[in-house]
Amino acid sequence: MRRYDWLKEIRRLDPEHDFLRIYRIIATHEFPWDLTRALELALYRTYAVPSIGRLLAETAELTDRTQKRYDDTALLLDAVLEHGFDGEDGRTAIRRINQMHRSYDISDEDMRYVLCTFVVMPKRWLDAYGWRRLTPHEQRALAAYYRTLGRHMGIPELPRTYEDFEQYLDAYEAAHFGWDEGARRVSDATLDLMAGWYGPLAPMVRRASMALLDDSLLAAFRYDRPAPALQRTVRGALKLRAKAVRLLPPRRTPHYARQNPEIKGYPNGYRVAELGTFPASRRLGGCPVPHGEGPAVS
Repeated sequence: MRRYDWLKEIRRLDPEHDFLRIYRIIATHEFPWDLTRALELALYRTYAVPSIGRLLAETAELTDRTQKRYDDTALLLDAVLEHGFDGEDGRTAIRRINQMHRSYDISDEDMRYVLCTFVVMPKRWLDAYGWRRLTPHEQRALAAYYRTLGRHMGIPELPRTYEDFEQYLDAYEAAHFGWDEGARRVSDATLDLMAGWYGPLAPMVRRASMALLDDSLLAAFRYDRPAPALQRTVRGALKLRAKAVRLLPPRRTPHYARQNPEIKGYPNGYRVAELGTFPASRRLGGCPVPHGEGPAVS
């Protein structure tokens, strides 16, 4: 295979009907490392909306059990990507996502915004740090994939095109980004988790992560702006990485999020039906909600 052979295959596919196949190629062959970073940043951005960040702080899932929450979120989204919307594990993952969200009072607007981050942030990350940019063809597939996920999650009034997703995200952030003490705790816990993966390099990695945050995020969380020299160094290093990756041969076998070293909570495998939280069981007088079905993944 040559470097652009996957892109040639993508261009032969219909972005409105073959969006799952296109997104799998993008996420598991072309940009597995970049998509992981982009989706981490996508979820992180949502904390800056006080109604979202405050709720996450109240549940304590991202402050007291940060690694588990990270793992479960990545693995549930990964199951949909790997097994599709009609596969058993894909359906189970969507059911788990919906069960968790229905346990809390989350507005349709906030749900729609979170979905928009999954569409917009991968493109923006790849524009800045990818070994190539997404084509308009791929952007259409990305929008179609997450529009389908949004329908399965029952989110109304979904954006149609990539441009619609982007416009909604930018308008929502301009209207809603702001300070919240609980959201800041969630942000700190997330940055500490990601830096902690690198052991003694954790302080340096945390500073580098802060250098990737834009001014609107820094202002919402009341972080000091990193030194311009540090921002240039970190962003320049990612651009140098992109140039090196461009010279590599294409990935022949897919790399899914479950294979990432950052997933640390399930060394002996997991069942998709048991991922996430089960807050409904506590609201039913301690009567457990069945969640043991589904094959184990190792």
